[in-house]
Amino acid sequence: MLYFDYASTTPVDPESLQIYKNVSEDYWGNPSSLHDTGGKAHLLLENCRKRLGGVLGVPPEGISFTSGGTEGNHVALLSLAFSYQKKGKHIIISEAEHSSIHSAAAFLEKAGFKITKIPYTPEGLINLDSLERAITKQTTVVSVCHVNGEIGSIQPLQEIKKLLQGKDILFHSDMVQSFGKLDITEAASIVDSLTISSHKIYGPKGAGAVYFHPQSDIQPFMPFQTHEHGFRGGTVNLPGIAGFVSAALKVKPLEEHHHYKVLRDHFFEKLHSSIGEYYTAYGGPADHQLPHVIGMRINGVEGQWLMLECNRKGIHISTGSACQTGKHSIPKTLEAMGIGEREGKEFIRISLGRETSHGHIEELAEALSQIHQEAYIS
Repeated sequence: MLYFDYASTTPVDPESLQIYKNVSEDYWGNPSSLHDTGGKAHLLLENCRKRLGGVLGVPPEGISFTSGGTEGNHVALLSLAFSYQKKGKHIIISEAEHSSIHSAAAFLEKAGFKITKIPYTPEGLINLDSLERAITKQTTVVSVCHVNGEIGSIQPLQEIKKLLQGKDILFHSDMVQSFGKLDITEAASIVDSLTISSHKIYGPKGAGAVYFHPQSDIQPFMPFQTHEHGFRGGTVNLPGIAGFVSAALKVKPLEEHHHYKVLRDHFFEKLHSSIGEYYTAYGGPADHQLPHVIGMRINGVEGQWLMLECNRKGIHISTGSACQTGKHSIPKTLEAMGIGEREGKEFIRISLGRETSHGHIEELAEALSQIHQEAYIS
């Protein structure tokens, strides 16, 4: 089996898995309990918070642990919106946000907020001119992901921040796909909130974090919750959090970026030599592209069929974000870029991981070439 869906999820790192097991056995108390068993767990929880803050370069008191990126995005967008609703009820998101941002925005719309969705340029970057025109005196929150999960384009957060300067607008960024692949400390320093997830960086599923800048006056959108600074209810998943932080401490963004860049270039060299110009790759300019995510299509070949044919050959790719599969005719990102339905239905996503080798890349390129030939012969 060859796995090329790391942007969807990753296998658990053995060390993180062992820490998960050890914490389950030795720190099983509720961190909110006042007795010694609970106190022991509480100390570990706060140590995890401190160490994750060090990785992100942010004050640890701004970190609240969650069950993952989806919950983190819900908590972030709703908390920001309701905290600033006295100023206005206008929220701006990009059209290509993760489905969790779209679902939170739809909830806010039902609650009386106005939602504006900003398209991407053909290069896969948010349209800054459209964003600037969309800002009004009632705008309170802008949410733009750091790295697009379907084509890997790196969004210009610094330029967005400049547009918001002096306007009293809160800035949220979903950093689930960038964390562990890029050094996000600079990006983390300019936003009011961000979200990250464990299972994207070889940590256990069911853990993540949302960060709110301590100087931002953000209140939980749901009252009377007693965990994680009031942003969550329910006993925290301490084993998952410990495994998550263990994985976060092992990420090496610069090394991994080079590894994925070499593999990406090798893939396109092999693919081009076998099928020539019969494919289209989507993504940002070279300096705005995360190399481990390859969004593309084999021209004239339906993406769902291509994915199933690859699966038959023991090769696992995807047709977009796993959180929206089957929900839309084409990926949100391609819609945001103005790509038509026919081309959009041919979209596939290939994502690389630590275990991906040159040999794996060559097998993938050969399989895609064979499937392309079979499609045109039939």
